[in-house]
Amino acid sequence: MVLNAAKTPGNAPAGSGGSPQAGSPGADLPRARGADLPGSPAQGPRSRPSALVWLLLSALVIGLDQWSKAWVLARLPEFEAVQVIDGFWNWYRTYNTGAAFSFLSNAGGWQIWFFTALAVIVCGLLGWWLSRTPRGDWRTALPYALVIGGALGNVIDRLLHGHVIDFIQWYVGDHYWPSFNIADSAIVCGAVGIALSGLLKRETREEE
Repeated sequence: MVLNAAKTPGNAPAGSGGSPQAGSPGADLPRARGADLPGSPAQGPRSRPSALVWLLLSALVIGLDQWSKAWVLARLPEFEAVQVIDGFWNWYRTYNTGAAFSFLSNAGGWQIWFFTALAVIVCGLLGWWLSRTPRGDWRTALPYALVIGGALGNVIDRLLHGHVIDFIQWYVGDHYWPSFNIADSAIVCGAVGIALSGLLKRETREEE
């Protein structure tokens, strides 16, 4: 004679889909929320806004740079110093086929396209880094935006005129700093900011 075991509440047969019994494998493991729901979305970290909004600063730099150069072309004579601060500052309209502060200005013409291509590549790389930088990280985003604006401001000059328009001349006595423009100033300030930001982050990591 075969005796059927009496079913009692809570004794669900194996494979019936009931809850695991106390003491059984997996009974004490917490169940992930939504893990047993087919098609449920992965619970990943919420994405933060990127620093691409800082490209508005780049656009401002480009606008100021091109406006100042239009003023220079309309108002300042070529290669003639116009005093701003005696003994220190002149307006001096000149042209540069090289990089910032007349670097490689006498290289023969190839440097125009070289610096144009280099500026486009650097701006693309910095723009990609901005897209991966949190919007509130201004110590990183600000210098990137300055370099992008300054580099593109000079690229516009090279494409329109075949050279960069410089007009700010600083000097002390008989020592003259190479003439520059607003775009050059933005590039230098941005490069210094990138270096300082890197040093600060390095010191923070060492302290941690």
